[in-house]
Amino acid sequence: MRHAGLDIGSRTVKLAVIEIGELVLSRKSVTSHDPLETARSLMKGTGFDAVTATGYGRYLIQGHLECPVISEIKAFAVGSRFFSSECRSILDIGGQDTKAISLDEEGNMSKFEMNDKCAAGTGRFLEVMATALGYTLEEFSSAALSAENAVKINSMCTVFAESEVISLTTQGAARNEVALGIHRAIVSRSVSLLKRIAPPGDVFFAGGVALNGCVRSLLENELGRRIFVPDDPQIVGAVGAALSTV
Repeated sequence: MRHAGLDIGSRTVKLAVIEIGELVLSRKSVTSHDPLETARSLMKGTGFDAVTATGYGRYLIQGHLECPVISEIKAFAVGSRFFSSECRSILDIGGQDTKAISLDEEGNMSKFEMNDKCAAGTGRFLEVMATALGYTLEEFSSAALSAENAVKINSMCTVFAESEVISLTTQGAARNEVALGIHRAIVSRSVSLLKRIAPPGDVFFAGGVALNGCVRSLLENELGRRIFVPDDPQIVGAVGAALSTV
């Protein structure tokens, strides 16, 4: 049987199809103003026997497809073990929230911490800060990695931080040093979540921000642990949703 998983996130919609324990297809697209239509477009031409939804828009999908839903926490717990069978600690930084998840030896979720009150330290935060500094997201990470010193960022509120960044650059602060300061602030926030719950060992890094090389490098340095990033860290939740129906 072919099992599909849909992860309807705040920034992207992801689809994964599992068949006989193998990932046979994955797709993703910007969520847009109509996540239901985005999901339908991703599923078009894809054959599967069952589908499970997760993410912010899971209940919207459930209402139209009459499919089961699971929480993002469970989806990432299941999905991470598909890519790393020994995974015990998960950090997911998505478009609008940050999750730190601890698993027991059997892969069951034992604890989690979540920052979902605002976009501070998330993918959306990075997008706004990159734009404020005149970088693309790819340039933003590279610029931060090129800096020898970091300018301290005092606010993690997206609105206030944007104003602070603009003020710093008009005062002559080097853009790459401001970029590094922003990345360090994000990592500090994530490390705080992980240290409260994560057992020793490697950290599985998922979500769109896992594509950011500077965040990965700083996390590894701050934690003193290996950071494992799958080939496509954005589809972990979708894979977990698909596997939950197997």
